[in-house]
Amino acid sequence: MRKALVTGGAGFIGSYIVEALLTSQWRVDCVDNLSTSRISNLKDVMGNRRFRFFKGSITDRVLMQRLIKGCDIIFHMAAAVGVTNILKHPLESILTNVKGTEVILEFAAQYHKKIILASTSEVYGKHICAPFREDDDRVLGPTNKSRWSYAETKAIDEFLALAYHQEKKLKVVIVRFFNTVGPRQVGSYGMVLPRFVQQALSGKPLTVYGDGAQLRCFAHVKDVVRAVIALSNKREAEGEIFNIGSDELISIKQLAQKIKKKTGSRSAIRSIAYEKALGKYAKDFEEIDCRIPDLNKIKRCIGYCPRYTTDLIIDEVVAHFKRGK
Repeated sequence: MRKALVTGGAGFIGSYIVEALLTSQWRVDCVDNLSTSRISNLKDVMGNRRFRFFKGSITDRVLMQRLIKGCDIIFHMAAAVGVTNILKHPLESILTNVKGTEVILEFAAQYHKKIILASTSEVYGKHICAPFREDDDRVLGPTNKSRWSYAETKAIDEFLALAYHQEKKLKVVIVRFFNTVGPRQVGSYGMVLPRFVQQALSGKPLTVYGDGAQLRCFAHVKDVVRAVIALSNKREAEGEIFNIGSDELISIKQLAQKIKKKTGSRSAIRSIAYEKALGKYAKDFEEIDCRIPDLNKIKRCIGYCPRYTTDLIIDEVVAHFKRGK
C-alpha cells in the first residue's frame, strides 16, 4: 500500500487531496501548523486507520525528515496564503514559503521521493491580459510593495525544485493554481467568492474592491485535485510546470451579481476603494486586472477538462454555507 505525505493537508486544497488519496486506498500522513487552515476540514477522515495527522511546521527538519523518509510521494501544499495574510505578515510568509520548501526538497532528494509542488498564478505578476502560458515572461511589481513577496517566494520555490530535478534527478511536478474555489474555503484571507456568498446570505453589502472590472477564472477544487493526482501519475509530467484552473472568464462585479441573484439576497453591491478595504495595508497592494490560464499543456498531458462551471461552483458554495458547515 502506497503512502503519501500531504503538507498543508488541513488547508482548503490539501484536505481535498487527503480525501481523494484515502478514497484510492492510499495511506496518508498530513502535516499542518493550522495557522491559516482548520482541523475541521479533516473531520471526515480523522477516524480512518490509514490517516495520520501531525501538527507541526514544514520548517521542522526533524519532523519533516521522519515523515519524508517514510512516504512514497509528497504533495507539498503548505504555504502562507491569501492576499490579506501576506500583507499583514510578510516576513513570516516569506520564511515559511522559502525555508519550508527548501527543507522538503532537500529530504525528498536525499530519500528519492517524488514531489508535487504547489505554485500559483501569482508568479505571472502584472502580465498583459491574455491567457498565461507556462513559459511566458513574468512582470512583477516593485520590492517595496510586499504584495509581490508571495509571487517571488513561489517563483523561488519553482527555481529550487527545477534545480533539484536537473542536478539531483529529483522527480518533481510543479502545478500553478488559478483561483481555486469550492466548499470549505473561507473569505478571511482575501478569497472573494466565499466572502461574497457569506455577505449575501447575511444580508450585508457585497463589497467589490475597486471598479469590479477585474477578470478571473474560478476552478472547482475537485477539478483541481483530480488534475493534481493525474499529473502525479504521469512520468511525462516530471520536471514540468502546469497551469491548473478554468478558462471560463468572469469579472468580479459579474460574480457579485450572480451570487446576489442565486441567493435571492437583497444585499446591495458596493464598490469600495482599496484604501478603505485594506486600510493601512493598501500601500503595499497592487491589483492584477486579468488572470486567465492557458490550459493547452495540461490538456495535452492528461486530457484535463474542468467539469464545473462558475454557476455550479456558486451553487455548491451557497449550499455549503446554508448548511452552516
